Amino acid sequence: MSTPIDRIDIEVASRYLLDEELDAAVGRLREVALLTGTQGILVTRVGPGRYTAALSDQVPFGMTRELVS
Repeated sequence: MSTPIDRIDIEVASRYLLDEELDAAVGRLREVALLTGTQGILVTRVGPGRYTAALSDQVPFGMTRELVS
């Protein structure tokens, strides 16, 4: 049995790829979030071209938020 993902790290070299990768990551996490109905998705920029998309108890279910640093 596989363990559901709760975090996806993204590293890209262009804005076009960023949009594509973020959309894919949020879509995959949304599927996992639907299983429990208790967490939203938090997207965080961790460095140039580096982001993390993760399930978060701090974000209401059904919402996606970006942490601005």
